[in-house]
Amino acid sequence: MSDVLLTTFAAMPDGEPGHEALDIELARRGIDARWVRWDDAEVDWAAASVVAVRSTWDYEWRLEEFLAWAETVEAAGPVLLNGAALFRWNTDKRYLVELAGRGVPIVPSALVDDRAGVAAAVAEHGRAVVKPRVGAGGRGLIVVDDADAWTPEAEHGPWLAQPVVESVHTDGEISVFVLDGRATSQVRKVAAAGEVRVHEQYGGASYLAELEPEPAELAVTTVRAVEELLGSSLAYARVDLMRYDGRLVVSEVEATEPGLYLDVIPGNAVAFADAVQARL
Repeated sequence: MSDVLLTTFAAMPDGEPGHEALDIELARRGIDARWVRWDDAEVDWAAASVVAVRSTWDYEWRLEEFLAWAETVEAAGPVLLNGAALFRWNTDKRYLVELAGRGVPIVPSALVDDRAGVAAAVAEHGRAVVKPRVGAGGRGLIVVDDADAWTPEAEHGPWLAQPVVESVHTDGEISVFVLDGRATSQVRKVAAAGEVRVHEQYGGASYLAELEPEPAELAVTTVRAVEELLGSSLAYARVDLMRYDGRLVVSEVEATEPGLYLDVIPGNAVAFADAVQARL
């Protein structure tokens, strides 16, 4: 039996990059924690006090299976951080449109089901980023300037269409970690030339940055809007922000399985361990 089960997936059986920082911090507090695959049929979820979704990065092509697993864990009794209802809401990027309806400033976003929707986005913005509504790591994202030439992969739909945010090459994307309602740290991510994705596999780079008041405030406000919308509290979230038309806007809210960037910010292990310990 473990106090805490930290869930990952088959490609990272030992946990997310930099997981050692979290392992050490939990052990320092006397918390018995171990990493397990979320789809491991041998795991006794009911024996844990807390289950924390961490690096379950195969969820995007196994979504219904993943969501059913989350509901099963909750029914078994342990505290599932953030919870199955939040995961169902957060794994479909239509949540951005819902947050905009709550007054949260976002990168302009339109739900797209077909070529006509992409054509409308291109007509409005000149060039459009079209990405799967269920997806992670920038996979399936395409920059479109001619809707007639758009050749989507059917398994990636439906989609979300947004303008190309040019500041991703200058200001970059800012990620603020919000743990138990408090902004704790910040990363700046910059895309490579010719790319709009900031992920390292596409040439992007991530840097530890000083936590700035404006991004911190918007990140916390966004998390509060999520909590009010769903009627539940978030133990953790990463809010991704960009500058568009001169103001800071939300590009994503990662509250299901955001990497903690422990290899860049090992101090995030302390804040995450605080959130875990508070629920034991």
